[in-house]
Amino acid sequence: MNINTALFDMDGLLLDTEPLWGESMLRIAQKHHIPITQGLFKETTGLRICEVTDYWAVKYPWKGAPAAVVADEIVEDIIALAKQKGRVMPGVLASLGMLKEQGFKIGLASSSPTQMIHALVDFFQLTSYFDCMTSADEVALGKPHPAVFMKCAEQLNSHSMECVVLEDSVNGVIAGKAARMKVIAIPDAAHYNKPQFTLADAKLKSMEELTISLIHQL
Repeated sequence: MNINTALFDMDGLLLDTEPLWGESMLRIAQKHHIPITQGLFKETTGLRICEVTDYWAVKYPWKGAPAAVVADEIVEDIIALAKQKGRVMPGVLASLGMLKEQGFKIGLASSSPTQMIHALVDFFQLTSYFDCMTSADEVALGKPHPAVFMKCAEQLNSHSMECVVLEDSVNGVIAGKAARMKVIAIPDAAHYNKPQFTLADAKLKSMEELTISLIHQL
């Protein structure tokens, strides 16, 4: 089967918002006197924000607002922060335009909440590029489970073998491969040499290196 569908992650791949999660999480955690530090955030890397605050409630219990309220506050905070400090990553606009021009179906499949996806994709004027936007909120399990990629492909009426996934995280790469899709990893510089990224079918330093010929070679 020929690849005719491209599925993109959002945080850290399309938008430079990944570092902002820690800032928002810490600010809201401190507001509610949750006994956690930024160094402990690695315990919940890759989890959906509702899963993160549920984890905190068990591991670092606090008195006051329930975990779901804390999660909602973090989402509101990071949306505002991303609009203030975020940016579209290099090569993203050119890559989306190139894929659109070549007739690819283009989907967004992110662990971020639906509210955040729509707010930021709209704010950064990327909405018109996407035929489908799917949040892990809509499936039972987030990445590294493949459900969000599979649901996005289903909504696009694409077979998994017709899809290429573009991801910046190890969990995202695992999810894409588990969905039986081709995967191009574009890690940030600090994690580029992580051995886990060898799971991907290709690895780039930036979206600026993405080409149609590379996709067809996968």
